[in-house]
Amino acid sequence: METGLRGKVAVVTGAASGIGLASTEALLSAGARVVLVDRDETALKTVCSKYGHAAIPLMVDLLDPAACASLVPRVLELAGQIDILHANAGTYVGGELVEADTAAIDRMLNLNINVVMKNVHDVLPHMISRGTGDIIVTSSLAAHFPTPWEPVYASSKWAINCFVQTVRRQVFKHGIRVGSVSPGPVISALLADWPEEKLKEAKASGSLIEASEVADVIMFMLTRQRGLTIRDVVLMPTNFDL
Repeated sequence: METGLRGKVAVVTGAASGIGLASTEALLSAGARVVLVDRDETALKTVCSKYGHAAIPLMVDLLDPAACASLVPRVLELAGQIDILHANAGTYVGGELVEADTAAIDRMLNLNINVVMKNVHDVLPHMISRGTGDIIVTSSLAAHFPTPWEPVYASSKWAINCFVQTVRRQVFKHGIRVGSVSPGPVISALLADWPEEKLKEAKASGSLIEASEVADVIMFMLTRQRGLTIRDVVLMPTNFDL
């Protein structure tokens, strides 16, 4: 079993906060160089200032089609190779469907589904040419359970879960592993749209998990021997079902 990622180059989208930041920190600790992709330039600079040359900031608005298409070429220019893609950037729309803003629905579906598909599409030729690579997608418990208070968000994760499982079966012959991590509610900015009472109740009951716990699972997936793919990990607080 590999014990570290020294010499590897990872790309993490949505890297300046939440799960993306926790994943970035874990990858750096394991010896990888990490290209941190985010639209928040100030947050990127703040994070990267802590880690030196191993942390490479790359400001990209992934919802801009031209900027999104430039991601892989820009990373290769900066870092020379891509061993790991953690497609993590996403957003959340919850609540009653009838009350949802349709522009917000479009934005969420674009970021949670289309951008992930395009990022994976764009990195595959590079990984195929090298005969190796790891792709991890941040999914959600909502991809496995029809959560009644988030029909739009859950639908986006069901779609991306199908994408991960089908692409995995296309590319394993090239030495590329594709998997997803599906956490339950994580303490992050995405919970800002939760009803206040629901958030208080979840915190009080121990029904939320830390981003660092998700990062631990991602590291477990990435450090298995090459002949083993962790297809998908669902993790949730023990008290989630209370």
